[in-house]
Amino acid sequence: MAKQRKGPRAVKLRTGLLTRLLIVILLAALACKVYALQEQVSEAEAEKDRVAALVESRRQENDALAADIEEGCTSEKMQEIARRELGWVLPGEYVFDVGS
Repeated sequence: MAKQRKGPRAVKLRTGLLTRLLIVILLAALACKVYALQEQVSEAEAEKDRVAALVESRRQENDALAADIEEGCTSEKMQEIARRELGWVLPGEYVFDVGS
């Protein structure tokens, strides 16, 4: 009868060891997944910050354009636009392009 007691115990010990090993493996896999998700969250936060900065930049541009619209058309504005977009110069004025 001594052998009968050792048999079930050995099976229980192996089952308990396999269960513990399976739990350790599952916990390791879970830890890897949590780490990967944490990196995704960090990347998403960085993207959110980048987009928020872009939105703020666009908001400032819109405010400047709205102020220009409210100010109306002035001769200074027209000259600035003609110089910037059309490359016009005043008579007797020389322009040097140093950007090339």
